[in-house]
Amino acid sequence: MTTPPDAPRVRQVRPATEGWKQKKDAEGRPLLQFASPKRGKPPVHLADLTPDERVARIKELGLPGFRAKQLENHYFTHWTHDPAQMTDLPAEGREELVHGMLPPLLTEVRRLETDRGDTIKFLWKLHDGALVESVLMRYPGRITLCVSSQAGCGMNCPFCATGQAGLTRNMSAAEIIEQIVRANRLIADGGLGGRTLRRAHEPGLSAERVSNIVFMGMGEPLANYARVMQAVRVMTDKEHGLGMSARGITVSTVGLVPAITKLAGEDIPVTFALSLHAPDDQLRDELIPVNSRWKVDEALDAARGYFDRTGRRVSIEYALIKDMNDHAWRADLLADKLNARGRGWVHVNPIPLNPTPGSIWTASEVPVQNEFVRRLNAAGIPTTLRDTRGKEIDGACGQLATTAEDEAVAASTPLES
Repeated sequence: MTTPPDAPRVRQVRPATEGWKQKKDAEGRPLLQFASPKRGKPPVHLADLTPDERVARIKELGLPGFRAKQLENHYFTHWTHDPAQMTDLPAEGREELVHGMLPPLLTEVRRLETDRGDTIKFLWKLHDGALVESVLMRYPGRITLCVSSQAGCGMNCPFCATGQAGLTRNMSAAEIIEQIVRANRLIADGGLGGRTLRRAHEPGLSAERVSNIVFMGMGEPLANYARVMQAVRVMTDKEHGLGMSARGITVSTVGLVPAITKLAGEDIPVTFALSLHAPDDQLRDELIPVNSRWKVDEALDAARGYFDRTGRRVSIEYALIKDMNDHAWRADLLADKLNARGRGWVHVNPIPLNPTPGSIWTASEVPVQNEFVRRLNAAGIPTTLRDTRGKEIDGACGQLATTAEDEAVAASTPLES
């Protein structure tokens, strides 16, 4: 890896995997998996269907269509799939109806919490035994859930724990939504502190719930495009879904350019985040293997196009890795590339690298982080060093991966029925 002529003494570490072997294709390039391996599909769930499809499914069962709205209310508003709590449904056939429309999708295998109790990581087992994780975080004034969209990931980035095992399969829209419903249920029961459903009945109080979603858990969201967008529609549907604000939902990608352009045309103003991690193709080709398909400038052009189409400011995610991508000249190059596409359209979120098991890669030193941020801000690029949550429970960005211990516990955990 070379450096600019004016910075000959900077230390440049070449990207290399530590503690695991990166999957390669027949030509020796990092393997990219865009298509989901074929496995048994999860059962069709209410959240997989459009409102009209839900009514049609109910009628096929010989029931009046308004029962669909009742099920929506129980699931999306009261966060339950327990037939015993649905007393507005006829007792005869209630369990069959509920299990048919709201089949169990996630089985909780384990739950890890930080000492302060403001961050919780869940390990879920899917119907076919695949394992995924999600992370719930309380911040002042908001509650954020980091959701998974795939079991594993096919993008093969060497510094991210999730990609080390490759892609197991895409998740269904309902499996994505179920992560939110289960988190809301935990919050309502007091599992994250704050106001429970019972206290919410007091005058002037309402139950807390997840307010922000980040698609930064396991998987590349835009590689599972159709199901992710169905999930986003359910999240934002105020009449037939969770009724969340689209502005509180962040969809991230490592740079699948055609899908970014498609997302811009959805007319759903979610926040868009591009995981860039290097402003130069020479380094990004090695850090982010999908850069072999779509280069830095192509990804940035698509990100700028998202802003032009939606008016929503784009986030640039940048993991600061010691002696790898944290050089001052790279901050300057990033600023130049962003400013070349105009002002006011982008915000940069650097985050110190979170260590993963078996890796010797480490976060940038604090003075280096500060200088990187200073240079971007000085160039007129709004830049904020991101807060790291859940590092001690391996729940921070880039750390989500199932271990041998997780798999052993999951194997002895029966699926919910």
